[in-house]
Amino acid sequence: MVPFMTQKTNKAKSAFEGERIAKRLARAGVCSRREAERLIEDARVMVNNKLIISPALNVTETDIITVDGKPIDAPEETRVWRYHKPAGVITTAKDPQGRPTVFEKMPPEMPRVVSIGRLDFNTEGLLLLTNDGELARHMELPANAWLRHYRVRVYGDVNSAKLAALAKGITISGIHYEPMKVEIEKNEKESQGHNKWLSVTIKEGKNREVRKIMEHLDLQVTRLIRVAFGPFPLGKLARGGIEEIPRRALRDSLGTFFTDRKHNGR
Repeated sequence: MVPFMTQKTNKAKSAFEGERIAKRLARAGVCSRREAERLIEDARVMVNNKLIISPALNVTETDIITVDGKPIDAPEETRVWRYHKPAGVITTAKDPQGRPTVFEKMPPEMPRVVSIGRLDFNTEGLLLLTNDGELARHMELPANAWLRHYRVRVYGDVNSAKLAALAKGITISGIHYEPMKVEIEKNEKESQGHNKWLSVTIKEGKNREVRKIMEHLDLQVTRLIRVAFGPFPLGKLARGGIEEIPRRALRDSLGTFFTDRKHNGR
């Protein structure tokens, strides 16, 4: 009985050699793992010249993987950039309406990157970009508690009590938003009359979350700027500017997740 059990264990180990194809695509910076699964479902991915239709496949470094007929790059060292996204630019690779995209604004020497989360078309400020799709997924998860900090200019009657109540969370049209911190900025020059600047901190980053909550409070958002994502600030980065985050800062901020990447071919 012992040889049989040993043989069965070895087979199980062999069956799970390597890593899932979607994770491999993410590590190569092609896209996020979820987007990789969609590429596979759309019959755009081949492994060793064979079309695959399911992400339930493990690959190794020796397998030849192509997307739309083009070989994917080998996994590179994990890198992250800060980008000061201007308003009027959409966070997508291609836009059916022909609007300018974030990735069209990248300098020619930039490698293929994906965004860590998104910013709305009319929202400006800090957008993080990385060549590591798996890292992007990790940082986007609400469970990892990466706080997003915004400055929001609103027009209307600002009710301090209603803002304070947001610390308990709020449900709007059946959608629950987690607790957030909202404070009125004490800047008399910028906050005059019905125009006020608010400081907003959220965890989830749901679609148009800040705008929808402000609208629910009868406040019109006239400007929305993300000033920090987790420990990474926008700082004095010029609008449209891009700057790579030093590896030491990534190591200090991401801890074991970042150091483990180096042991996985990163």
